[in-house]
Amino acid sequence: MPAKRTAIMKQVEAPSLRAEALDFSIGDTVNVHTRILEGDKERIQIFNGVVIARRGSGTRELFTVRRIVGGEGVERTFPIHSPKIAKLEVVRHGKVRRAKLFYLRERMGKSTRLSERREGKEATEAK
Repeated sequence: MPAKRTAIMKQVEAPSLRAEALDFSIGDTVNVHTRILEGDKERIQIFNGVVIARRGSGTRELFTVRRIVGGEGVERTFPIHSPKIAKLEVVRHGKVRRAKLFYLRERMGKSTRLSERREGKEATEAK
C-alpha cells in the first residue's frame, strides 16, 4: 500500500517540480535570487549565506540558508521548487562532514568559516 501511495504522490507532484534542478549541497555559500512583489511591481532580492540544512523530498523539499547581518544570525528557509526563486548561484563550495550544520548557530566570527572543498581531477581539467 505505501509503495502505491508514493507512486501516486510522485505522479501528482511531477508538474510542480522545477525543470532544471538546483545543483548545490550543504556547506555551500550561495546567492538566492528571490522574486519579491511590491504592489504591482516585481523585483529580485538576493539573499546570500551558507546552506546549513536540506530536508524533505519532491515538492516539499526545503533548504535553509544562514547569514550574519549586523552581528545577528539570520536564517531563511526556501522551497527548492518554488517559482519565487529566480536563480541560485553557488559562490563557493564548503568542505563539511555532516548533513546539518546547526552547530554554526553557536559560533561567532571567524569560527563560522568553512574550508573550501576541492574538486576532483575532472574539474581542474575543465578549467
